[in-house]
Amino acid sequence: MTSPAAYLWLIPVLPLLAAGISAVLPRASRRWAAGLAIASLAAGLGLSLMAFFATVGTASHGAVAHDPRNFPWLSLGGEAVRLGWVLDPLTAVMLVMVTLVGLLIFIYSTGYMAHDDNFTRFFCFLALFAAAMLGLVIANSLLLLFICWELVGLASYLLIGFWYRQPSAAAAAKKAFITTRIGDLGLLLGMVWLYHETGTLLFYDDGRGCLEHSALTQLATQATLGGMGLSTAISLLIFCGAIGKSGQVPLHVWLPDAMEGPTPVSALIHAATMVAAGVFLLARMYPLIAAHPVGTPAETAALQAVTWVGAITAVFAACIAVAQNDLKRILAYSTVSQLGFMMLGIGVGGVAVGMFHLITHAFFKALLFLGAGLVIHGCHEEQDIRRMGGLRRWMPVTFATYAVGMLALAGFPLVFSGFWSKDEILHAAHGWPVSKVPLYLGLVGALLTAFYMTRQVCHVFFGEWRGGNGRTAGAATPHESPPVMTVPLAVLAGFAVLLGFLGTPAWPWFQAFLTGEELAFKPSKLFAWEHLSLLLASSCLALGGMALGWWLYGRRPLDSAESPDALAMRWPAVYRVLAGKFFVDELYEATVVRWHAGWARVCDLLDRWLWGGAVLALQGIAWGLSWVSKVLDEFGINLGFDLVCGRVRRAAGLTATLQDGRLPNYLRALALALALLLLLLTWGVKG
Repeated sequence: MTSPAAYLWLIPVLPLLAAGISAVLPRASRRWAAGLAIASLAAGLGLSLMAFFATVGTASHGAVAHDPRNFPWLSLGGEAVRLGWVLDPLTAVMLVMVTLVGLLIFIYSTGYMAHDDNFTRFFCFLALFAAAMLGLVIANSLLLLFICWELVGLASYLLIGFWYRQPSAAAAAKKAFITTRIGDLGLLLGMVWLYHETGTLLFYDDGRGCLEHSALTQLATQATLGGMGLSTAISLLIFCGAIGKSGQVPLHVWLPDAMEGPTPVSALIHAATMVAAGVFLLARMYPLIAAHPVGTPAETAALQAVTWVGAITAVFAACIAVAQNDLKRILAYSTVSQLGFMMLGIGVGGVAVGMFHLITHAFFKALLFLGAGLVIHGCHEEQDIRRMGGLRRWMPVTFATYAVGMLALAGFPLVFSGFWSKDEILHAAHGWPVSKVPLYLGLVGALLTAFYMTRQVCHVFFGEWRGGNGRTAGAATPHESPPVMTVPLAVLAGFAVLLGFLGTPAWPWFQAFLTGEELAFKPSKLFAWEHLSLLLASSCLALGGMALGWWLYGRRPLDSAESPDALAMRWPAVYRVLAGKFFVDELYEATVVRWHAGWARVCDLLDRWLWGGAVLALQGIAWGLSWVSKVLDEFGINLGFDLVCGRVRRAAGLTATLQDGRLPNYLRALALALALLLLLLTWGVKG
């Protein structure tokens, strides 16, 4: 029976074909564009499920099975650059997540974008993005992964700036594209260095791949500048790409601004797929990142960097989310914070820990973004949570599903998936031998997450309606959305609850699936003190954060949109800093941006006056030399040549008079010559 790996390439190719066909369709072909995109992703989901079930149970003795399919792409001299795709548990679970969440978002988009004039173009860009992301997931070559990585960046630029007539959307698209390119430069350098050292960019190639034992041993035992391991140096460069794509500090500034795109874009790119690509990259490259010589600590410098960046980002972004008032920006900073948790999980616990939170987060954060889209849609494009309130009465389905997503993100104990995946990260951080500080940062991040999500829900769904021209002001009254937009939320809400039970300490099916370890149902592990203590601590923090949020915002809802925030009244200076996002953008504007702008002006001056002046000087010299050449040519060479030619012409004319063809003249000349000859001879004889 043919392995599903043989047909894995179809999964990204189908949406790519849909994007290509939609690109040439007339603008009025709305149903065709949406139908092609949805059908391609539905077919991709079917193939992904086949691949997923084919990988279940393939691991043996703690080893994960990889099924690569490689092929030559370019021939360079005697060597060929090879690309390929691979089927393994990591690929399989990501394929199912991307296609399933993407399909639900595509269906939702048919309702959300129904009145947009560029509906066809929107689905063309969505399909292109899905194709690039799926190609990234199946790649068995870092080169192919990088190609799809850049295509994801291009598609995100097109989607974030979809409403390009709005200056803020165009600026956000450029900011996202340029900021992520900074990280991608590090990824490119790491990729080139890795190829130089191993001679291949294939991950798995019958023992010859760059993630297989022989290459890892070679890289781990070599040192570079400062005694740093070669594998560590390359890993840190690759990590730069993950920092940019996954919005980690200090390259996080693009992600909140990317909320200028349509809400389905926020759900697809900035909740489930694009921003998760950086975490997936680290999970794929984990054998390299964790490679270390025998006898040295397993916590390499690269893993420590991943851990610290993730922990700092988790708390940093959560603090900012506490004081934001834009509905989607709160979720955006929440995404940055949760991506930090994923990085922390990979750094302290490995692939399974970080990926478990990535998968659960994809579903409940997509649910929250789509729910935010319904709120914005129902409130007639209002995004300020201070101008909402009481929406649970008008939007009961949205409220119910949004509450599920909020509780999952806040880590409500035992019931929701976010609790189990976040608890797994905290447990791994507790056992990290290097430091306990990441654990404490993670606990603070968990507390803040529960707090700011409760604040948001209180402002949006509780209290009285504060928007429009009155409490129920005619056309400004909020309204529920049609089923094409609410049904996908219900499906996502179901997964936001159920997925958590696949990775509990008592039955860690997800972890066993990714690592190849033997699965065993052990309820006693749930009551072991090392698990129980952290479970109780994280539960208390989640419940405490929610209680604090309700105490400050639920008991006393805002009377009007202009009412001051409860935190602003108690700690105005702190609130100002948090509302200003720690003024990182202003810092970049005053330093990096101004420095580059200054250098740009210097370069402009150099170009205009130095290089431009040099060009003008050379132009003047060339012009002067051309005049000298002209003078010499006209009055020297040409004049002399003309004089010589004139004399030759006159001599020729004289000669021509002698050659007049008259015989008497010839005889006279001959007689004269003969007389002269005789005279000369006579004179000579006498002498």
